[in-house]
Amino acid sequence: MDPIWPLATRQLLRALRGVRSQVAFARRLGFRSNVPAAWEGGHRVPNTEMLWRVCARVGCDAPAAFGRFHPPAEDALLAGGIAQWLTELRGRTAVAELAERSGCSVAQVRRWLTGTASPRVHQLLALVDALTGRAPDLVAELVDIDAVPALVDRHRAGRTQRRLAFEHPWTAAVRVLIDAAPVPVDGAAEELARRLGQPVPLIADALQRLLDHGLVAERAGWVVASGALTVDLRATADDRRRLRAHWARVAADRVAHDRGDLFSFSLMAVSRADLERIRQLQRRTFREIRGIAAASDPPEVGALVVSQVAMFDGDG
Repeated sequence: MDPIWPLATRQLLRALRGVRSQVAFARRLGFRSNVPAAWEGGHRVPNTEMLWRVCARVGCDAPAAFGRFHPPAEDALLAGGIAQWLTELRGRTAVAELAERSGCSVAQVRRWLTGTASPRVHQLLALVDALTGRAPDLVAELVDIDAVPALVDRHRAGRTQRRLAFEHPWTAAVRVLIDAAPVPVDGAAEELARRLGQPVPLIADALQRLLDHGLVAERAGWVVASGALTVDLRATADDRRRLRAHWARVAADRVAHDRGDLFSFSLMAVSRADLERIRQLQRRTFREIRGIAAASDPPEVGALVVSQVAMFDGDG
């Protein structure tokens, strides 16, 4: 397991304690010994249920924070707790693959998903990051991320990527291509524009914005990615609509110009209940795709995946 997760866990627990002394906090939690000192020293690690108990004692609504992090799985969280939430987040990702990505054992992951055991906090963070690449965002829902120095840089980079992705969508595509394969500094915009099939000025502007924000860098004559690429598309409803419309137009244009993309469609008549089953399948499949992308190594090509289920009911 990446050592960042045990370190981040200690810092998270320290942030939750706040201004209280370790001894006072131990008493507040009902312990007779100084358990918080053992947590913060890395000698012991609480499980997820204890984390929620700690959060509740300091006025942090952990279930609500987990729900905000991944709203599609909020109902599962309320119905079946953290095991069901993880199962929804996992989609159809194989247990063995999830274990390899997270650095945990297959047996451990199975127990956590079935609810026969509760993951320790550092294991939970490793699992969430293996599935989404966004564990720092989950921590930021619980505490001020500045109190968890191990994750601050990743969290800030993610926020910068999100804002650029909404305001200048082609920055995300350029970043994906550079993540897949660095390009020579000389002629970088032209090469990226050729790959994306877009005007050079448009892609040159996107590239410059990435350079200005430190999300790509020039090193030894190459433009290379800086840091991990994790673009979480949470924002306002208008932000989401604009970005979805942008990439839907890009996908339609590629189909119209026969770029050789894999494209499928099906018109059907189904019951409302079965349509909801199809929508749930779409959500699970997309989560699985995101998990595959988060763990893919080495990155070699950029790809756009667009999925849509439209209901023709005369109301829209």
